[in-house]
Amino acid sequence: MTHAHDAGQAGGIRRARCNVTLYYKPSELREVIGNVAIDDVMNKVRCQQCKSREWMSAQLFHPIGEQAHTIRYRRLVQIRWEKRVVSRDE
Repeated sequence: MTHAHDAGQAGGIRRARCNVTLYYKPSELREVIGNVAIDDVMNKVRCQQCKSREWMSAQLFHPIGEQAHTIRYRRLVQIRWEKRVVSRDE
């Protein structure tokens, strides 16, 4: 992901079943997922509409022409860590 950001690439994550594609800056994907290969990204994300991990695809590309000006990126606002208590009755 570090090299993709330096090269000016964008990341597209697509859920084929819902036909939804979201675009991210590689530096923000790296901050959330880690510095992994693009093939590993699709195994770590889920669709925000149906919450499924199936049929996901991820790619890096160079936005060119009109796409470079009209593409809408999903931007990272905040990372929130939650503590959850898990217990069982004995």
